[in-house]
Amino acid sequence: MRSLLFALLFLISCTQSSAQEATGALPKEKISELKNYIKNKDHNQDLAIFINFKTHSGKYRYFVYDLKNDKIIQKAIVSHGSGSVIKNSALLKFSNIEGSYQSSLGKYEIRESYSGQFGKAYRLKGLDSTNSNAMQRAIVLHSFDCVPDQESQDLACLSLGCPMLSTKAFKETAKILDQSKKSIILYAFY
Repeated sequence: MRSLLFALLFLISCTQSSAQEATGALPKEKISELKNYIKNKDHNQDLAIFINFKTHSGKYRYFVYDLKNDKIIQKAIVSHGSGSVIKNSALLKFSNIEGSYQSSLGKYEIRESYSGQFGKAYRLKGLDSTNSNAMQRAIVLHSFDCVPDQESQDLACLSLGCPMLSTKAFKETAKILDQSKKSIILYAFY
């Protein structure tokens, strides 16, 4: 009887955490915070990109968001920096220091595209003290073949600090970025 009770409690807690993960992947307070930040600034007021590094890297945690209609228009898997991994822990650490290979938190202005080592990529200008060295560190938004398109229990491959998308997800985002007349803000949080 005791093992049946434990199994039932375990099943309930798993169901609740899955529901929380689905609705908590993009917290409303982060959306509101970004809307307030871009108000009256020369950035795209209709679209933003969010990365929730709190979510497991094999799950969707990258969101292109329609700020006017309050809806997600793209979701994808995104990598984090290899230096962000804490051995034997599900937690991550973040840095703004050159050579740390860690991801940085904060708001970024997505700048011009260029063709580099990974093909097309977008420069990211850090707008906060937590990511102000992004240009110096060459932190860019790009694709890489090891990033999957579909969610799984497996962890995504790691970057050197850049947010990396699958080729398919990157092409979808690139269309949106290239059509925007004003820069779009990417907000990475934990």
